[in-house]
Amino acid sequence: MNDIRRGDAMLTDWRAAAQAFEAAVAGAVLGQERIIRLVTIAVFARGHVLLEGDVGVGKTTLLRAVARAMGGAYERVEGTVDMMPTDLVYHTYLAEDGRPRVEPGPVLRSSEDLAIFFFNEINRARPQVHALLLRLMAERSLQAFNREYRFPLLQVFADRNRVEREETFELPAAARDRFLMEIGMEAPRDPATRRALAFDPRFHDTDGLIAGIPTGLLDPARLGGIASAIQHGVRASEAIQAYVVALWEALVRPHEAGIRLPGIDDMAGLVQGGASPRGVAALVRAARVRAWLEERDWLVPEDIRAVFEPVMAHRVFLEPIHELHRSEIVPALCRAVFETVPAP
Repeated sequence: MNDIRRGDAMLTDWRAAAQAFEAAVAGAVLGQERIIRLVTIAVFARGHVLLEGDVGVGKTTLLRAVARAMGGAYERVEGTVDMMPTDLVYHTYLAEDGRPRVEPGPVLRSSEDLAIFFFNEINRARPQVHALLLRLMAERSLQAFNREYRFPLLQVFADRNRVEREETFELPAAARDRFLMEIGMEAPRDPATRRALAFDPRFHDTDGLIAGIPTGLLDPARLGGIASAIQHGVRASEAIQAYVVALWEALVRPHEAGIRLPGIDDMAGLVQGGASPRGVAALVRAARVRAWLEERDWLVPEDIRAVFEPVMAHRVFLEPIHELHRSEIVPALCRAVFETVPAP
């Protein structure tokens, strides 16, 4: 009984830390409360995050704020068309004595203490770089200098500019599946928030905003244990389990669930694949963290709904004829799934 009480107290303390983390990030990133909550869920679910959105909506600012508020060893790279996989691992240069030198690159610079790896403009990097990143994300390990490096604390954050198409490379399906969430970020629509972003000089100085965030609010070395405690501590009833499976089935086979979308005649040929068991397990992980943040130790349908699209949408692969309109079709499909499957 005492162990249970100590566990409950620990989770309560960490919930307070999570709330302080959200507040700190929100102080620098105005009007993005939903996005910040989703990122917080990903942090405590120990999953990688991909942000996408238009130019200038604050993707990089958000991820910089998250890195500072979390604390721990942090590295950042900028995606470029000429980047090679080795650029992540090491770099070479001529020393003052004229001799070549080899030093660890951004992935290895902090060695196995690396907690946050931020890949800016990830779609500007070539597929060879994506392939190396995939192993890093999937296995949290890397082979270099005749040894294997392991990164038990690692969480990858990346952003993608969805506007520009020249000299960009779309991430392969396998790499996208390794992201717990793909989160679309838009400019705030609230008029007061828009005025503040446009006229308040505080929001014109990104470096100053980031510097003002308290650092080390979360201990990366302890996040894994807390994440495990959350997953074991939040219950899923038989009804919720059946509900999640029904949502999964409807997402993969919408025609069998009776779903119809405007402009699509052949619903049976809409979904090519995806939404694997790994994806559904990620959905449950994220939903449990959401319940914990809402001060519950049991899942409700709203927990599933709150994280469904960020976790599942990028794991649905459409037939090629429909991929061009993916940004309209997949969100509509997700909404139709919830309208079709009855909640317990």
